[in-house]
Amino acid sequence: MFEHPVRVPNKGAGSVSQTLVLNATYEPLGVVSERRALILVLNQRAITIEESETVLHYTGGEFVLPSVIRLVKYVRIPYRHSIPLSRRALFARDGGKCVYCSAPAASIDHVVPRSRGGEHRWENVVSACHKCNHLKADKTLKEIGWRLRNAPREPQGAAWRILGTGRTDTRWISYLQPYGVQGLTTNAASA
Repeated sequence: MFEHPVRVPNKGAGSVSQTLVLNATYEPLGVVSERRALILVLNQRAITIEESETVLHYTGGEFVLPSVIRLVKYVRIPYRHSIPLSRRALFARDGGKCVYCSAPAASIDHVVPRSRGGEHRWENVVSACHKCNHLKADKTLKEIGWRLRNAPREPQGAAWRILGTGRTDTRWISYLQPYGVQGLTTNAASA
């Protein structure tokens, strides 16, 4: 396809667009750089499922870089016992809403306050708006008469590995939601 070596332009640290990698079964595996995705497609190890807006020009024409690729051969992935607790993953688990009043979430709250021995674990951490977090302070739910919309638990599903990457392209949603991510909010396709 290419007569000369092709270099994907380096957009600088922090602004590199990323590509969602799906297993041959369409299960989300992870996220790679556009450069790595291009190499996988050109070596016929992956197929482009969704294209990005980035167009790579070369002497013989142009190539639209992928946003979502699917591996040609199935890759067995080791089972990961726990999902890392991060702010991004927590907000995704709770749908970006305060668990107390359903307003947009902006902070993290410990159901059993840390000052009272509560741990920083999935089962004790929820997303909350600033108002509710401030009103609750270091009190328990029983003391203030509040209830949770849903009991906090560790998220399950393969798609949760993707959330730690920092960018979620709108074209990825339909590939992530069947694997456990609900109420996903997205950033722009690429920065």
